[in-house]
Order: sequence, then C-alpha cells, then structure tokens
Amino acid sequence: MTHDTITLTTAQAIIRFLENQYIEIDGTEWRICGGGFGIFGHGNVTCLGEALYDARDALPLYRGQNEQSMGFAAAGYAKQWLRQRFMFCTASAGPGTANLLTAAALAHANRLPMLMLCGDTFLTRLPDPVLQQLEHFGNPTLGVNDAFKAVSRFWDRITHPAQILQSLPAALNTMLDPADCGPAFLGLPQDVQGWTYDYPRSFFDKRVHHIRRQAPDLQEVVAAAEAIAQAKRPMIIAGGGVQYADAVAELTQFAERHDIPVVETIAGRANMLQDHPLNIGPVGVTGSDSANTIAERADVILAVGTRLQDFTTGSWTAFAPDARIIALNVGRHDATKHLSMPVVGDAKLGLKHLTDHLGDSRAPADWTAHARDERAKWVAYTDEITTPSNGPNSYAQAIRVVNDRCHARDRVVAAAGGLPAEVTAHWQTKDIGTVDVEFGFSCMGYEIAGGWGARIAQSEREPDRETIVFTGDGSYLLMNSDIYSSVLTGKKLIICVLDNGGFAVINKLQNNTGNESFNNLIADCPTVPNAFAVDFEAHAAAMGAHAETVSNPTEFGAAFERAQSADKTCVIVMKVDAYDGWTTQGHTWWEVGTPHVSDRASVREKHEEIEAERAKQRRGV
Repeated sequence: MTHDTITLTTAQAIIRFLENQYIEIDGTEWRICGGGFGIFGHGNVTCLGEALYDARDALPLYRGQNEQSMGFAAAGYAKQWLRQRFMFCTASAGPGTANLLTAAALAHANRLPMLMLCGDTFLTRLPDPVLQQLEHFGNPTLGVNDAFKAVSRFWDRITHPAQILQSLPAALNTMLDPADCGPAFLGLPQDVQGWTYDYPRSFFDKRVHHIRRQAPDLQEVVAAAEAIAQAKRPMIIAGGGVQYADAVAELTQFAERHDIPVVETIAGRANMLQDHPLNIGPVGVTGSDSANTIAERADVILAVGTRLQDFTTGSWTAFAPDARIIALNVGRHDATKHLSMPVVGDAKLGLKHLTDHLGDSRAPADWTAHARDERAKWVAYTDEITTPSNGPNSYAQAIRVVNDRCHARDRVVAAAGGLPAEVTAHWQTKDIGTVDVEFGFSCMGYEIAGGWGARIAQSEREPDRETIVFTGDGSYLLMNSDIYSSVLTGKKLIICVLDNGGFAVINKLQNNTGNESFNNLIADCPTVPNAFAVDFEAHAAAMGAHAETVSNPTEFGAAFERAQSADKTCVIVMKVDAYDGWTTQGHTWWEVGTPHVSDRASVREKHEEIEAERAKQRRGV
C-alpha cells in the first residue's frame, strides 16, 4: 500500500464510501444514507456484516423481520425525506434477496431511492452449486439477482473489487437524479465481498451532494404559458413530484396569482391545506365530485409532478376529449404522456418561469367561482359520511376520529385496499406533506412496515410527532411483524386496524361488476368451513405493543387519545362494515377487464354498462 491508497475488502470499501456521502438540506448536512435494514445469512454476514459492524454508529443497521418489509420501510423512509435521503437493504443470497423483489417494484413504481446490497453466488464457481443457488443449465451466470433488472433503475453485479469505483457513484447518482430516481441494486458475490483492492484514498473523501434542478426549455415554457393564458377553464393537477421538488410554495403562489383551481392526485395529497380556497379536492377514481366535475369541463390542464396514473385520469376518461394537457415534469417520459404539451424541468423552477411569462393573467372569475361551489358541496358530503354517528362503523368514521385529534404535523400512512380511497377522499390536510398513501404500486403490507420506516425518518427531525398507520385486516395478516420491530427499536407507531372480515374492497369490485361474493370475505370462502375472527389485540400485544379493541367510533377516539400519551407502539382494533359506509360519490370510470360472455345476466349487464363509458376514453390525444 502506498500513501495514496488504502487496502480494503470490497464490502469495507462500499460501507466506507457510503459513510462519507452527505447532502445539504435547509443549511444542515446529513449523511445521504441514513443507515440500513438488514437480515444476515451466509451470503452477507461474514464480509458485509464485518464491514457494517465497524460502521454501526455512522450507519445504524435496523434488523428487520422480513426482507420485503425491510424494503417497504426503506421506501417509507425515503418518502418522509422527500427522496433526499435513503436507506440500504442487505439480504443474503437466495430467498432472502428474492423477498426484496416486491419492495423493489414498489420503490421503482413510486420513483423512490433505495440501495440493495444483496449476496450472490461465488464468482469462481468452485463450490457450485451452493446452498440456495438456482441453476440454469444453459446459462451459469443467471440467478435470482437477475430478476431485479426489471425493478431497478440501476443494476450491477460486482465481479471485481475495483468495479465499485465506477458502479457505486453511478448507483448513488441514479438515486439522487430527480428524473431517473429509483432503486439501485448491487449483487455482491460472496467471495468478491472479501477480496481486497488498493483503493485511492480520495475515493473516500467527504462529498456534499445537491439535488439537481433542471431549468425547463424556454420555448416549451412560452408555448405552455400561451395555452394557459388563452384558457377559459384552466385547472392544475398537483402530483407527488410537487413535494419532491420542494415546490409547494410555488404551486400555491402560482395558483393564487392566476386564480386557477387545484386538484390533487393520491401521491399529491397534502400539497395544499384543506381550507385553501383553491383546493378543490382529490381527482380521479378515488377522488371527489368537486375535482372530477371541473376536470371533465377544463379546457387546459396543467399537470405538475404527476405520472398520470389511471387512478388520476379515470383510465383517461376524467377529462374532456379536447382538453389540452400541459405536463410540467422533470422526467421526459412523464411530460410527454398522451401527447401532452411538455415542459420538461424542475417543478419549482418551471412554475416560476410560467408565472414570469403569464404576467397578470387570471382564470375567468366565473370558472373559479364554479370550482369553489363544487368544493363546498363535496365538503358537505364528506362531513356527513364521516360523522361517527352516521350508520355502521366505517373507514370514513375512523378517519374522521383520527383527523380531529391528531397534531397537524403527524404523518398518516395507508396503502392498498379500501383505506387509500377513503383516506384520499376524506383526510383534511392540516399541514403540508403529512400524508403517505402508497398507491403507486398499491401494495398490501406496506402500511406497518412503511410506517416504521417513516417513523425512523420522522424521529430524526420531528421526534415529538406521531406516525399513524391505517390498515385493514387483510394487509395486517399479510405483513405485521414490524409491530415487533417498532417496539424493539423504540420507534412508536399508532396503528389503526379496521377489520371488515377479509378483502372487502375487492369484494365490492366483484359485486359492482355483477359477480357474486367469492373468496374475498372470509365468510365467502368455500374452502373455509368454520370462519372465525382473528384476535388482533392479543396478536399485537404478543409483539410487545399496547393493544385494545373498541366497538364504536366514540371508543375509538378515546383509545386514540390514550395512544397519543403512550410511550410505545399502540394498536387499536375496530370492526367496520364490509358493505355499508363506503364513499359513493366522486368516483370516475376505471377500466377493469370484464367478461364479454357469461351465463349470468348480472355480469352481462354490468359489462355493457362499463363498456358504455369507454366512449369517453382518450386515445392518446
């Protein structure tokens, strides 16, 4: 070794590099990597584990209970930090790594940074076939890790220690890129992890990074400004990218200056406060009557920081056929969907440039007044349906109970099932960026694990605030072990388990398409001769949480207040009705495959009814 180099193993070099990468956020320097989630096995414990032990103070390692939930926790962490910081996940070769696939897909769909450091088979192949190795007879290089190519923004297999000099910075730059952000995967063969190399000491120098802000093209800005200025009925769709770009203030200022109504996507919930007069509500399949009413009449739609998922667009039926869509997005792929007029660039800079070219242009007063009137009708509806005494126990009532009692800066986490729709529709935003409804991948099991990751991030800057998780019984049964993780690590959660006896939202879809209830609610499973209710309270208590079961929203409210005062994770269980209490307004058409032929008249009738709405579907224009 010379004075300019240092001899390290591949694993040691990876960890030392991560230790020295920083980012400046609001004048404070933070390590970009906040630590990691890890489960050790023979593919990562001896070498990577050795390196992580020496870095345990700088890069805290949280021991997960399941690799998939570790990835969900990393996603929740990245969301809480607005993609400015990330966590790594390490898993052993074989099934441990395979378990991360779903979490990687979630991070990819949601454009979230997550670094996966996963064991791999021996590069020398001398001991092949090793424990847990998949053998492909015609291609010995192919293994489980290759499956991650479809769900990673950056993928590499480290076959020599020197390779990380190129691959590790490339992975980091991918995760920090606003347009290409997503999970990065490094396959680490077990032997290569322990091989040494004389690395340049400068590779481990402290580096302070900044997220790039790409200014939009002037010609695109001018064209978009002209279209907005000429609009008779303009509207803004605010997506999750508004928060990632730190453009919430610019969005509000732009809307106020030009008096343009704003609607929010699922990922864009909490871009504007509930009581802002230009906040017209959530749009799309899980939206509001108010937002969808103006969406179908708008002639120019400025879509900011949204990938225009089908739940936002109503499978592209939510907008007038001749409406012009202007897409302000840092990613070219998203800015050009459905022949949108693109403004490719950072949302914060883009909104400023658009304002400069719009001058004092304002939307017609009667249009904005109409939007506000529609919003008032929606507020009255949601106030009625969420009233605790209105009908049987429901998701909407539970949401209202929590909403009325939580602190403005508490974070709410929900995911797949019926709860995302109900939270999106009814949550009254008290402060910016406090809602995480995971619907990019609509992934059951994210709720508790993602909440744990969000709480870890939240405790780094807002330790006095709560992370509140809404989950149904189906998602709870799918993945609940991070209740134990949260108790072990002292990262308190308040988990609301709303039990409707199975997968009630899919049962609702089943019924709404003319089908009979089948295999969704536990009571409708023909292979279940003796259905019984799970004792969620006892189960959660067995993992160390405070837990209680309540019978109505009034008791739920009292239990929530006790949970707020508690010193560790609390689980509150309440049964809700599987059929009544759902939000019935606000839904746009959503394309689902229905049978073109069926022996059941109800299925045929629903098919014809659904297909009739297809006439409104935009065909790429």
